[in-house]
Amino acid sequence: MTRVTRELTHRDPDKALERASRQVADWSGGTRIGECLRAFNDRWGVRGLARGAIVVVLSDGWDRGNPEMLGEQMQRLARVTHRVVWVNPLKVTPGYAPLARGMAAALPHVDAFVEGHSLAALEHLTEVIHDGGRKKTPAPAGMRLADATGSLATRRSIS
Repeated sequence: MTRVTRELTHRDPDKALERASRQVADWSGGTRIGECLRAFNDRWGVRGLARGAIVVVLSDGWDRGNPEMLGEQMQRLARVTHRVVWVNPLKVTPGYAPLARGMAAALPHVDAFVEGHSLAALEHLTEVIHDGGRKKTPAPAGMRLADATGSLATRRSIS
């Protein structure tokens, strides 16, 4: 887990991503998302920094850790935030379904699930973030979480 807010403030998107990637020590190293979120929740959630915030997670959801821990920590995060937005660069892939154990564990606690493979996708992310304060972003026609992971009744709307 690495805070990259300052690095992403550069006006040039390529330079911003370059600066952010230099800060992330475990880039492409396989993540333990649940453990990272537990550290975030324990350090920042308890102090109230996440309370009412829009939290953006940028990950393909391939987690080396315990998916139950990831689900628990996402639930903790979702309780205190205004919105949780998950950006997945694999979502654009034809036939993609969020079946990776980590992604499946996280999705019930995500308010918006968006692509993150291109500049256009990141521009869409800004629209999702500035969505007028709506808590949930409805799923587009044809993309229902239930298609990939089961009952929709206990899930948040995903787009």
